[in-house]
Amino acid sequence: MTTAVLTGANSALGARVARMLREPTGVDAGPGERQRVGDETIDVIVLDETVHPSSASDADNSRLPDVADVIIDLGTSDYDRRAERRESASEFITSSLAAADRFSAGQIVFVSSALVYGAAPNNPKPLTEDAVLRPDVEFVFARQLASAEELVDEWRRARPGRTASVLRPAISLAEGDSSRLASALVSGLGRRVAQADPPSQFLHLDDLASAIVLAVRRRLDGVFNVAPDGWVPGERVRALSGERPRFPLPERASEVVASLRWRFQRGPLPPGLASYTRDPWIISNGRLRAFGWEPTITNEQAYVEATEAPWWTMVSPKRRQELTLGASVVASALGTGLAAYFGRRWWQRRGR
Repeated sequence: MTTAVLTGANSALGARVARMLREPTGVDAGPGERQRVGDETIDVIVLDETVHPSSASDADNSRLPDVADVIIDLGTSDYDRRAERRESASEFITSSLAAADRFSAGQIVFVSSALVYGAAPNNPKPLTEDAVLRPDVEFVFARQLASAEELVDEWRRARPGRTASVLRPAISLAEGDSSRLASALVSGLGRRVAQADPPSQFLHLDDLASAIVLAVRRRLDGVFNVAPDGWVPGERVRALSGERPRFPLPERASEVVASLRWRFQRGPLPPGLASYTRDPWIISNGRLRAFGWEPTITNEQAYVEATEAPWWTMVSPKRRQELTLGASVVASALGTGLAAYFGRRWWQRRGR
């Protein structure tokens, strides 16, 4: 029997993992509840985000095992709470590794992010797990994740027989459950003013949860990208977002406009995130697929489910033509009126 300790279970991703790590006829796991999972019997200890196994109080210890086989650190799924608490990803993984030592666990599953690859014009499409990590130097969280991955690898190599499953998902979202980080990325994609938009990938949280469960059941060792098949071209992302047509602007002017859009329309965003909406960072899912994982939701389906289309995309083509015609008539009348007004003023001044 395998014992797994799941942290951050109150997050959207954690709830899904707990639901999948359950007895087929059972009820969803609650804090401290143990269940049998799938073909293999797994004793699942589900903790909420306020309790970490490496620093649990005496009261919390009553729900913790003496020995565990795997620690599941959901990493990026707790981005919002960690940002509020100013808690770094590298600090949290250090606690998870300490918990793995405390429980003599032989495996850790860590959810990192494809953000660690960095976004660059010369990135191959798609990026494989062997690509060099180049996270944006201005985006602290991505650099923390890269450092956390190094700590996980050091833990794995420190003792024979240990395994570490590091998952690097694409932008992960779901209806009503997307993190602020995912929402910020989505809000910035497909909305460039004058330049071409980069291709993008959108992973549903259900598929990410199934990848985590597979990593536990198959005791996967190594780094695995998690993404749907293929990607969405930039123009298609733009169409899905309902963005208005672009108008050509000088490069400097387009940069200023883009900066104002980020600052005043999209809300406060993590510094350095803009590069991930400007250049590609598409990943391959081939390695994970080789172990039997299959995405069930496409990029476009995940995007559409998790985003609300602007009101003008819901208007029928005929109604859109009517609105356009009406706007042009109003604009023409306004222009004629202004011309007549200023012409009359000019004529009166000249007559004096």
